[in-house]
Amino acid sequence: MKRLLGFALGCLLLSIPLFTALAQSDVALPNVEMTEIARGFSRPLFVTHAGDGSGRLFVVEQGGRIWILEEERRLDTPFLDISQLVSSEANGAGYSERGLLGLAFHPDYAENGVFFVDYTDTNGNTVVARYRVSAADPDLADPASAEIILTQQQPYANHNGGHLAFGPDGYLYIGFGDGGSQGDPNGNAQNRSSWLGKILRIAAGPEGGYAIPEDNPFVQDTNAAPEIWAYGLRNPWRFSFDRETGDLYIGDVGGSDWEEIDYQPAGSPGGANYGWNIYEGMHPTSGRAAPEDLVLPITEYPHSEGVSVAGGYVYRGSTIESLQGIYLYGDFGFG
Repeated sequence: MKRLLGFALGCLLLSIPLFTALAQSDVALPNVEMTEIARGFSRPLFVTHAGDGSGRLFVVEQGGRIWILEEERRLDTPFLDISQLVSSEANGAGYSERGLLGLAFHPDYAENGVFFVDYTDTNGNTVVARYRVSAADPDLADPASAEIILTQQQPYANHNGGHLAFGPDGYLYIGFGDGGSQGDPNGNAQNRSSWLGKILRIAAGPEGGYAIPEDNPFVQDTNAAPEIWAYGLRNPWRFSFDRETGDLYIGDVGGSDWEEIDYQPAGSPGGANYGWNIYEGMHPTSGRAAPEDLVLPITEYPHSEGVSVAGGYVYRGSTIESLQGIYLYGDFGFG
């Protein structure tokens, strides 16, 4: 059985409130204290590293800037500023699901200086673009190096997805929400000809556009988009690969009632259908029959315990031995 602990492990850096959401594990929740390591950010929503051994952290702001943290100090100049290209205006509820949403460094970044971003452009479309680091300064990206590799029209302003991650296979995985509104009115998540409500898997190198991996699950299906790796997702806001096993964990934001964590073991052939909008969590949402290829989440929790799953990571550190191998995930707030 997968070991999971659900609680908000956020700090001021990530703007995630602290609370205990769920503990479905055979170990007790350890005494964890939060430590603020930096401040001065505007709507930070993701932190990652370049895998280049520099020890730097890269903080993504929703408004379109990426900052470098070096030895817990924010550098004075953004690594990248594409705020003029990005739409992130608040909606009527006072928040936005658009903006600069994802960042992934190429596995060979130390050699080629290539990274990818996912953002909502000023027309409301999702854009995935490739950039390079400046040849003159490793702490600055070259804005002139931008190359758009794909664009997706978004029918509504919410459920943009936006996460990017390179898998252990070297391919780029891209998360797309179902296109927004309520209940997936256009049926995008179950429509395999649409990218919406999916995780895509593409070969994105340092040059050119992208290629379709030959072993993608729907390459031979003329009625499906060949980029699709998984479908039936509402808004896979954050997903991650266990760096030891290669297993994939997906935090899929729920609708009215249930938040869920989906799982795909390493070596999977892809093509999993996680059920939305026929299922929310482990619960049918309509009178339609369950899909034959339905894959239920490995855990769920109701909105009395949270409101929007934020995804997480399998702990592979050495500081807290009792957490070794446990998937830690958080939520945006209380129910």
